[in-house]
Amino acid sequence: MSDHHRHDEEHDHHHPHGNRPLTEPELRVKALEQVLTEKGLIDTAAVDALIETYETKVGPHNGARVVARAWVDADYKRRLLADGTKAIAELGYSGIQGEDMVVVENTDTVHNVLVCTLCSCYPWPTLGLPPAWYKAAPYRSRVIIDPRGVLKEFGLNLDDDVEVRVWDSTAELRYMVLPQRPPGTEKLTETELAALVTRDAMIGVARLASPKR
Repeated sequence: MSDHHRHDEEHDHHHPHGNRPLTEPELRVKALEQVLTEKGLIDTAAVDALIETYETKVGPHNGARVVARAWVDADYKRRLLADGTKAIAELGYSGIQGEDMVVVENTDTVHNVLVCTLCSCYPWPTLGLPPAWYKAAPYRSRVIIDPRGVLKEFGLNLDDDVEVRVWDSTAELRYMVLPQRPPGTEKLTETELAALVTRDAMIGVARLASPKR
């Protein structure tokens, strides 16, 4: 794999609110949607389909399933690290923003963290929409210059002998971190393992803790 992108040393039925009052941003979104619909600028069916996609079909739960499969299936893990795009597609996750994927593995001696310095390129099919801090200029610039310092701000303190690798996504190539499997999970099922995996761990700004007993 080339190191080109790596730097060494993340209508009412549209939104399920239940019975709670709408927040100010939700009210604004609803009003904007109504105006655009009345002017014929958007298709409500298309909006419904888009929202359903991001609520049910893409998101960190997909990436978590990929990680859990890699933890329990050594052959799948080898395929995932060799050709992330193809292996992820085996589980049904592909498409826009996920066409070309590279998966990088955290180990006892190497910790990986993701960024997009140019904009906010992000693997939507496996991680969903990027968090606000991932798109913010301070993260995008500082994680390249001082990755350890940024990770500390996320509560992640790495030993000095752990190498930090920062992977810079582009419009052509996106990355996902394969976190280390937490100790004490040997008896968990694949589904239970997937429930432990977080978005931040797959970006690389967090480590996964052992499940509470």
